Amino acid sequence: MSNIHIPVSVLNLAPIRKGQTPKEAINSMVDLAQATEEMGYKRYWIAEHHNSPTLVSSATSILIKHTLEHTSTIRVGSGGIMLPNHSPLVVAEQFGTMATIYPDRVELGLGRAPGTDMMTANALRRSKNDSVYTFPDDVQALLTYFGPAEQQGYVKAYPGVGTNVPLYILGSSTDSAYLAAKQGLPYVFASHFAPRFMEEAISIYRSRFQPSQYLDKPYMMICLNVIAAETDDEASKLSTSMQQFFLNVVRGSQNPLQPPVDSMDGLWSPAEEEMARSMSSVTLLGSKDSVKEQLTSFQEKYNVDELMAVSYIYDPEKQKRSYEILKEIVEGK
Repeated sequence: MSNIHIPVSVLNLAPIRKGQTPKEAINSMVDLAQATEEMGYKRYWIAEHHNSPTLVSSATSILIKHTLEHTSTIRVGSGGIMLPNHSPLVVAEQFGTMATIYPDRVELGLGRAPGTDMMTANALRRSKNDSVYTFPDDVQALLTYFGPAEQQGYVKAYPGVGTNVPLYILGSSTDSAYLAAKQGLPYVFASHFAPRFMEEAISIYRSRFQPSQYLDKPYMMICLNVIAAETDDEASKLSTSMQQFFLNVVRGSQNPLQPPVDSMDGLWSPAEEEMARSMSSVTLLGSKDSVKEQLTSFQEKYNVDELMAVSYIYDPEKQKRSYEILKEIVEGK
């Protein structure tokens, strides 16, 4: 029996809305965290992106710390830390420190991509070797750093030892599904921008999962776009901010998050529309009834353990309302 009464969480790329300063964008990120905490969302994750003037999520661990400071119960984590850019020891020290200050609230989602273009990746890289290939070793190193001291070598993360910060493997292709399954870790698939391999990745992860000290059975999370409003028409209009966001990605342009428009006609070419729509094809969109119906059929097919919702909505109050509607749906209200 598929279940739509499942835990829901939030992913935030911390976009700058048109007319906002970076400081205001960070304030909006905290404001949404406080609102979704009050609604009873399980976790609030912040992404990592570099050299992007339209997003403020480059120093992810600092934003996580800032969000933890301004909330009291919601779990806050990275969606994700892009490991090619960081030394596992430094990550363990940062997250170990946060876990020491805020016990049982810090989470670490890990990605194997640099989260930026190659020139920026080279400027960020800790080595000239292709650290994408060291991802499995880096994950293992982090599990060790957060574990008991007696299972570690000479180099340890202080504070970090014994904090058992939970790790999640993030993926937008099938590669990470194999790793998450082998390590017995929870797996989060990025259907919010790369839905193409979702079905295959879910199936690989579930069929190959090996129980571990961290998890006894597969825990599959899907990140998707959610734009819920009072009516289908309103949601449809609000979704044009998301469509403009993906058009930005397709064009490589650098516009802040735009207000909604009455129609996307004339804003994109047929080819651009097709690319933007394929990236955002896993979206729950519409009124409460419509979103409930879409979620029910999604769960009948995939029966995932948790949904992580990202919503590119220009008006912060309407964005909160969208999260509120989703929460009401999964609570059966």
